[in-house]
Amino acid sequence: MIARPEGGPRVVVGVDDSAGARCALSWAIGEARLRGLPLLIVHAAPLPPHVSAAGQLGSGVTEALRSAGAELIAQLLDEVADGTPCGVEMSALALVGEPGAALVRLAREEDILVVGHGSRGLWSRLVRPSVRLHCARRTRATFVCVRPPAFDSLLDGLSGQDDGPERSRLRRMLGWGGSRHTT
Repeated sequence: MIARPEGGPRVVVGVDDSAGARCALSWAIGEARLRGLPLLIVHAAPLPPHVSAAGQLGSGVTEALRSAGAELIAQLLDEVADGTPCGVEMSALALVGEPGAALVRLAREEDILVVGHGSRGLWSRLVRPSVRLHCARRTRATFVCVRPPAFDSLLDGLSGQDDGPERSRLRRMLGWGGSRHTT
């Protein structure tokens, strides 16, 4: 294990329930293990507008969002790494707030900030700003955006394999669940 002063570099990864976030988490675990850095997994849920307008009445909602975020982080770790990754000092943080702003605020200059690349339509981008673009424009940390593999390359890689545990794990990681995709 590498000895480092308190507050040294970390790998900070932002996650949500998407294929891009699963790939980003997998990459971040590998990078933290390779470099001997601690891993901070962050899920930030924006506060719905109707709750922020309610003021104090929204305190129960914020706790529910934090709890759901913590559950999502645990679920993603189970899917991607079969639980807590071995050989990696890890911590998790479930926040309520704008995801891009939260990640930029948490990632220090010496950190590696990792997010997944999603594919959203114009309407979705208008309603909810891109976390990836927010972080890319504002962070002082080293920024890494992980794109999920193309569907065709996944099919090519899986075509010669049986339906073993690696294929099932890959399906869970990409959010495909138990459904079969055939051509």
